[in-house]
Amino acid sequence: MILSLLLSSFLTFVELNCENLFDYSHDEGKEDAEFTPDGQRHWTRSRYWHKLNTVGQELLSCADELPDLVALVEVENDTVLRDLTRRSLLRGAGYQYLMTCSPDVRGLDVALLYQPASFRPFCYDYLSVAPLKDMRPTRDILYVQGETASGDTLHVFVVHAPSRYDGELETRPFRHQVMQVLLAALQPLSGKNILVAGDFNDYAKSPSLTMLSQFGLMNVTAQTTGIHKVAKGTYRYQGEWQSIDHVLVSPVLSPHVERTYINDAPFLLEADTSYGGMKPRRTFHGFRYQRDGFSDHLPLVVRFLF
Repeated sequence: MILSLLLSSFLTFVELNCENLFDYSHDEGKEDAEFTPDGQRHWTRSRYWHKLNTVGQELLSCADELPDLVALVEVENDTVLRDLTRRSLLRGAGYQYLMTCSPDVRGLDVALLYQPASFRPFCYDYLSVAPLKDMRPTRDILYVQGETASGDTLHVFVVHAPSRYDGELETRPFRHQVMQVLLAALQPLSGKNILVAGDFNDYAKSPSLTMLSQFGLMNVTAQTTGIHKVAKGTYRYQGEWQSIDHVLVSPVLSPHVERTYINDAPFLLEADTSYGGMKPRRTFHGFRYQRDGFSDHLPLVVRFLF
């Protein structure tokens, strides 16, 4: 038993929607003016750097050790990722990163942070999603293939599906379009170690997630709750805990899932004065800035044992 543990290798994976991690400069061709000093949100240099440090604090609180892989949703550009990994609280953590460069109209993208000692990328790609009629250009899917410290090859996909802002039924085809692109990329990888994570803007039993389960992926975070026994999901809407963030794995990878939990550390929560209980301590309530806020989503943590 002792020898078995010595030969084992843990890998900690975190997924987090950062809630609008923008820099404070306008990117040509993008609808990001509200996140500038003169914009509606008065997004200043000071607020930007504070936000970077709160994201770092949030990630560092997810486990006793540094997470090996971190899937980030709602990050604007390379400047933001460089500042996050090189100049924020994470500057000593040694993270490298890969990210998409999507046609999303606001300029939002997804990214994967990784510890070079525990994950070595072989290759990566962007999976573009062709917009349907009345569908705004959306985020690319990030695909990264790499080797873990245990010598296992891991195929990682990071997703940020279109929101439900214009209605669930009206926007459902848009999320299905993303899943079709993802499924096409998954087909040649049958029987491999596959990890799919992100903000799907859908619940575990929604049609888009059902498409992935029919392919054979297992939603290992479908019933996950907070490690501090407060959160019943990663997101709270009108007093109800919900999970629109998910981590799915292939059948061959699922036996390696040792534990899953939501990081609902007390400092990431605040009182829900409208509905009672607690909710994520977000950066903005509407357009009202909250300096002690973090994100409207809580981090989702999966611990693997190889």
